[in-house]
Amino acid sequence: MYAAVDLGSNSFRLHIGKHDGDAIRVLKSVREPIRLAAGLDAKGNLTEAAMQSALACLRNFQAVLAAHKFDPRLDAVRVVATSTLRVARNGAAFLPAAEQAIGYPIEIISGEEEGRLIYMGVASTLTDPSERRLVIDIGGGSTEIILGQGPEIERVESFSIGTVKQSLSFFVGGRIDAVSFEAAILSARSHFEDAAPPYHPQFWKQAYGSSGTIRAIADIIAKNNLGDGKLSAAGLDALKLRFIAFGQVARIDMPGLRPDRASTIIGGLAILIALVRELDIEVMQPVEAGLRMGVMWDLYLRSMQRDRREESVVALARKFHVDDERAGRVAALAGAMYAQLKPAGDGCAKLLRWSALLHEMGMVVSQTGYHKHAAYMIENADLPGFTTREQRIMGKMILAQKGNLRKVADSLADPDFAKAVLALRVAILLMHARIDADADELKLRMKNRIDLEIRREWVGSHPTVSYWIEKEQEWWDEVGIDFSVRSVA
Repeated sequence: MYAAVDLGSNSFRLHIGKHDGDAIRVLKSVREPIRLAAGLDAKGNLTEAAMQSALACLRNFQAVLAAHKFDPRLDAVRVVATSTLRVARNGAAFLPAAEQAIGYPIEIISGEEEGRLIYMGVASTLTDPSERRLVIDIGGGSTEIILGQGPEIERVESFSIGTVKQSLSFFVGGRIDAVSFEAAILSARSHFEDAAPPYHPQFWKQAYGSSGTIRAIADIIAKNNLGDGKLSAAGLDALKLRFIAFGQVARIDMPGLRPDRASTIIGGLAILIALVRELDIEVMQPVEAGLRMGVMWDLYLRSMQRDRREESVVALARKFHVDDERAGRVAALAGAMYAQLKPAGDGCAKLLRWSALLHEMGMVVSQTGYHKHAAYMIENADLPGFTTREQRIMGKMILAQKGNLRKVADSLADPDFAKAVLALRVAILLMHARIDADADELKLRMKNRIDLEIRREWVGSHPTVSYWIEKEQEWWDEVGIDFSVRSVA
């Protein structure tokens, strides 16, 4: 079983599902309408009330997960946060309390990663493996558009426009009129117009809407016999006119629309009308799958050793002409030494391996300061499968591969990160000195200090080894860590 928690801008949701043949069957689902995006103040900070509401919800989710925690069938839990926590100025400060409340790490994912997971969830429910499709997800804080064929994604983009801000900005005080609606639609179109051409109908066969907002709009249109009863221009325009006729959000009373959703549905409708017009969509099919289903499938594939992150690293290394042999040697040696250092957890092990495989990618920019170029590229690249936090940690590891350690001094307070950096630096040192070493030929320990035992013959045969070891001692001493070296026969 797998659990996916989605900390969205409109709602927080929890799915617990079980892999069953070719599908993942949802066993339990919990939703709470937190409206986190509406809890951003004028400066872009989450208000105290919004944070307390979120924490209360996360504690409720923790209780649900705790009931399954010791169930041997629960293989993994993943908690992802989307647009609002991406943009909130105090999001990073809020994260520790949120993680404590739910009892699991929270991954703030990029818009592109959100789109990838959404598409994965949608594709898992569709049967045609060759169908070219467009998938659209309108959330509370962002909108994702994904183009793909079968299970493969060809293009994904995330736009910083969502139902909450659109509703608050154009339907002030809940007032709905024709002028406001057209202004909201025009504003939304301005977000999509430059990116629209690759998503026009000649590039896909069927368009799907995956978000709760789109499914709710489809349900309202069908239950009220609006337009042609479909997610089409006719159906959407008919719903728009019906909303205008009500005049106020508080007066909306329609089959298929819960009162608590009316205030954000109007903004979502404006965005959807804009997309239908801008992308020339004739009809869209709502689908009961999306981000949470994609997260559970991603967990399942990782358990089957089909980690999308590994594919991303291989593709990036190839793109930037990384020397596979050198990178492979460093990754193998760094991994072995890291295990020798006995880290407290396994959170850094894979990140260390991927950092080692990509540590020289910055050479495509310049031989000088290549570690800085590589760190920047890793932190800012679109890497499918990776979270923002993972890319940031890898960027710091790669930045710390050489030179002074003051630049990552704060991060070295994490013992496992410090051990990963040490393993990476020693592996690179040996590689540059052309020492073909196995990890069992040296001993490396790190507690309150670093102790390294190195073979005496290496020092004699490779003149630069002594120099670089002395430099290592200096650099670690600068950040308050003693580095002792002993040569042995």
